[in-house]
Amino acid sequence: MIPKGEGMSETKGFFENITNGKTWLRGIFMFLFVLIYSVTEVIVFFAVFLQFLFILFTGKQNTRLRELGEGLAVFVYQIMNYWTYNSEEKPFPFAKWPGSDEG
Repeated sequence: MIPKGEGMSETKGFFENITNGKTWLRGIFMFLFVLIYSVTEVIVFFAVFLQFLFILFTGKQNTRLRELGEGLAVFVYQIMNYWTYNSEEKPFPFAKWPGSDEG
């Protein structure tokens, strides 16, 4: 049996945690980035496919496709860092696009 008064602080902490607006807001952003990541996967697939075709037919890489691929790779990295709580900074479109000089 739990002595009277013990466990109350744990219960209070639990309810504070599940009602924390910042946590729920981050959860919404995390879900948004799940959707953005899904679209990004499709774009990466097409960039890879187009780059392959470009090399197949010309023997050379397309610089713009390569730069797009690099930006997408960094973008996915930023999304995963945000998902795993290794970064508090939200990726594009809430920050500048990876590799761009514009703010």
